[in-house]
Amino acid sequence: MEQERKPRVAITHGDTNGVGYELIFKIFEDPMMLELCTPIIYGSPKVATYHRNALGMQLQFSIISNANDAKENRLNLLTTFDEEIKVELGQASDSSAEAARKALKRAMVDVQGGLADVLVMAPDTLSDFLSREPEVLKVRIADELRIALITNLMALKEVPGAITKEKIVDKCKIMHTSLRRDLRISNPRVAILSLNPPVDNDEKSWGEEEKEMIIPAIEELSQADVQAFGPFAADSFFGNGLYTQFDGVMAMYYNQGMAPLKSLAQNEAVSLVTGMPFVCTTPETEVGFDIAGRGVADESSLRQAIYLGIDVFRNRLNYDEPLANPLPKLYKEKRDDSEKIRFAIPKAKTEKDKKQ
Repeated sequence: MEQERKPRVAITHGDTNGVGYELIFKIFEDPMMLELCTPIIYGSPKVATYHRNALGMQLQFSIISNANDAKENRLNLLTTFDEEIKVELGQASDSSAEAARKALKRAMVDVQGGLADVLVMAPDTLSDFLSREPEVLKVRIADELRIALITNLMALKEVPGAITKEKIVDKCKIMHTSLRRDLRISNPRVAILSLNPPVDNDEKSWGEEEKEMIIPAIEELSQADVQAFGPFAADSFFGNGLYTQFDGVMAMYYNQGMAPLKSLAQNEAVSLVTGMPFVCTTPETEVGFDIAGRGVADESSLRQAIYLGIDVFRNRLNYDEPLANPLPKLYKEKRDDSEKIRFAIPKAKTEKDKKQ
């Protein structure tokens, strides 16, 4: 029986003045990582050598020009640009950002072309650009907590105008599919947070956004067989630990979702960029200009991003294989709405109801 090929993981070097190379080198100092995958670092041999020397590390890598030349049981470094670039550790610059952009562009081409199986982005200032397309969603993950956002980085005053029922429905469907296909959760439950807190914990006092967009979106998702619940006020939802009873959480804006994630996850949160034709993950860490070159950067999040990417790649293979030749459906599945009753928010009684 032919041995299964190790997944090829394309890892971009990130901002060349940040901690990207330090994180990568620390991870692959452990020879066990080469048992899990064939890593291909997209970057510059000269810049990589500079960082390795600055950190006093002895790690060796093989320089290649094409992903097909990647060797198993070796750390491969694919040259994405030949021109000289000045490394100024800890300094944001146009040239360091451009180096990150070139690496990402080449890696995306190779992953889309099947030359690599997984794309992992080391920390850079480009990490949010992939999630700007409507069909793409970033799911932040820390252990059993999985959070996605309806709106991306924007001023808080702009958030209400950026929320629509259609956007909530579309993004929840993307998350629901990802939970099933990428993480193999058979019947995922998604909690949707409110934009406005109810007055005196009275659900009847929800704001216009809840009444006109969020609650109708939840009802539409239910009709589409997506187990969606809410809306939930964020403070009590996280404060009372209710998030542990759901497989995914949809927050309305950045701080609403990211503040509890970073409080609970510490240094190991990662992002899965869903809705794309290839597997893409990225660590939820900063570029690290303030600690670049000091050897103190924590590689935990990037390591978890690599683990997650490998798991998702295999999960998709297993999920998609039986769907290629599906058996005819001989019976209608019965929906289980028992959880809907548990998490449903009581509706206000009408005058007609009160008279009955």
